[in-house]
Amino acid sequence: MISQRTIFEPEHEQFRNSVRRFMQNEIAPFADKWREQGYVDPEAYQKTGELGYLLTWADEAYGGSGIKDLRYEQIIHEENIYHGDPSFYQNLHAMVVAPYFDKFGSEAQKQKYLPKAVSGESIFAIAMTEPNAGSDLAAIRTKAEDKGDHWVLNGAKTYISNGILADVVIVAARTSSDDPRSIGLLIVEKGMEGFNRGKKLKKMGLHGQDTAELFFDNVRIPKDNVLSDPSKGFYYMTQCLAIERLQVAIGSITAAQLAFDITLDYIKERRAFGKPLGALQHIRFTMADLRAQIDAVQCFIDQCVMLGNKGELTAQLASEAKLLATQTEGEVVDKCLQFHGGAGYMDEYRISRLYTDARVSRIFAGANEIMLEIIGRGLGLDERKLT
Repeated sequence: MISQRTIFEPEHEQFRNSVRRFMQNEIAPFADKWREQGYVDPEAYQKTGELGYLLTWADEAYGGSGIKDLRYEQIIHEENIYHGDPSFYQNLHAMVVAPYFDKFGSEAQKQKYLPKAVSGESIFAIAMTEPNAGSDLAAIRTKAEDKGDHWVLNGAKTYISNGILADVVIVAARTSSDDPRSIGLLIVEKGMEGFNRGKKLKKMGLHGQDTAELFFDNVRIPKDNVLSDPSKGFYYMTQCLAIERLQVAIGSITAAQLAFDITLDYIKERRAFGKPLGALQHIRFTMADLRAQIDAVQCFIDQCVMLGNKGELTAQLASEAKLLATQTEGEVVDKCLQFHGGAGYMDEYRISRLYTDARVSRIFAGANEIMLEIIGRGLGLDERKLT
């Protein structure tokens, strides 16, 4: 990790040391097993929850620490990527899905769902993406029909992270046939009749992360299982996407840093033409360039975290962070793998797994092409307004 980061106080560094030991002792040793079986053991969430490392922001009334400082969640995410395992999606659970309950849930919903999320007894997922609707949320076809005292949910979702393990899934569904932006966020629970999961999907990377298809066949959803206004889910999702994209940025730049560190050690030891690889000008200059890129993007992401703490992180800035961090991750892992030579192509080397894991970063949480569109519109370059 870069040495001169200015946003952390001594208490943050003490917290980091504790989280690091936990990730090294309780997460990393199981990574190979999880990749083989295709999912993380649910006990990992419970162990994390026991130490208070899940939903640190949740109020004490729900079992949390009530810490509203995003730096603590940033530290947990960084240490998991660097010293744990990236397939352990604790940040999806804690920082992408759970905040929907905090922001839009009723008191009864918070009391019902948050305590078990804090303890790790209940694992969260969110289902937006469909076979024909990815980054374009307005194209969602999954429907929820209002039956008076309940809703009936029909449709399918795909590429859902935590899809196999999830006990609770927030499902985005159209609630009006007339308005494509009339979307409700329905809380679907494990065991509900008509709620079925497809097989775990095989992926290029992140082999320990359970990604699945979800199917809803006339699932009866109680009215109490809808987050706030059933027509404003589109607005709610856009409110939460900035922090989600910041989470991706945090993970991506940490993975880039890890790839850099692994490679720096490797090129100091590996020899060619009678001297270490790192003594070759091309390799030395490339590593220098990557160092500068990582440092610059890390500083920007840290600034975004501080803006998030003040409630000032905009959709445009979050999109910039996600765009830059994932592009940097892609370039770093590619060049670092190249410097490993044939060894870099072997799965036993961590750089190989970093390479395949990284490719999805430019796709999920909104493809990078969508990030460019958001940033461009933020500059006033919106074709809907310019034509």
